[in-house]
Amino acid sequence: MRFLFIMSTLTIVTLVGCTTPPVERPRTSAPEARPCCRSVERAPSRTAIVRTAAKLVGAKMIESNGRRIAYDCAGVTRAVFLKHGIDLYGGEPSDPRANGVRLIHAHIRQQGTFHQGPVVHPGDLVFFNNTWDYNGDGKVNDPLTHIGIVERQEPNGTVVFISRVAGAVERYHMNLSLPYVHKLAGGRILNDYLRRKNDIDPANTSYLTGELFAQFATRVRD
Repeated sequence: MRFLFIMSTLTIVTLVGCTTPPVERPRTSAPEARPCCRSVERAPSRTAIVRTAAKLVGAKMIESNGRRIAYDCAGVTRAVFLKHGIDLYGGEPSDPRANGVRLIHAHIRQQGTFHQGPVVHPGDLVFFNNTWDYNGDGKVNDPLTHIGIVERQEPNGTVVFISRVAGAVERYHMNLSLPYVHKLAGGRILNDYLRRKNDIDPANTSYLTGELFAQFATRVRD
C-alpha cells in the first residue's frame, strides 16, 4: 500500500490534546452481521506496527494510497494500521457522530481486546480520557478523547507511545506507578502533559498522561 509522510510542508496550529471532530460515516443498506458471525481480519505483527509508527515521528501530513488522512491523534493511528491493511474506523459505534478515537474504540470491541496493564507490549494502543473539553460544557466529563501507539516499555515501567499531540507526531511518556509526577529530580520525564492548562479549568482537572489514562488495547499479534 502506498504510504507518504511529508515532514514540513504544512503549517499546523499547535494544540495539546487530540481535537478529533465527529466523523461522518457512509450509511449502508446491507444487513448487519451478528456478532457471532463477524469475520476477524488477520492482525499485523507488533514489530511491523511499531516500525511504521516510528517512521511517522516528525511528520506534518499523512497520505495513504493518495488519500489525505486526518492529521489528528486518531487519524495518525488509523494511518499506521491502514499501511497493514486494517481500517480501525471499521467498527460499529453506538454513536453515529462518534469522533475518531471512539470509532477505533468500537473497532477494538469487535476485533481486539482491552487491558489495564501494568505490562504493555509494543504495538498496543493506549486510550485517554478528558484530554480536552470535547462536549464544550466546561466540565471534566469527556471519555475517549485521545489515542496513541505504544512503542516500548522502559525498565522503570514508563510507557513510550507515539501520537500526534502538538505540532507534529512525537514520542510521549506515561508512568502509571507515578501518574502525578511529571519528571524526576534528575530531569527524566515520567509523564508528559497531555491537556493544555486553562484558567477556567475545574479544580479536579488533570493534565498528565498517567492521570488521563483510560486503558490499553491489543489489535496485533506477537
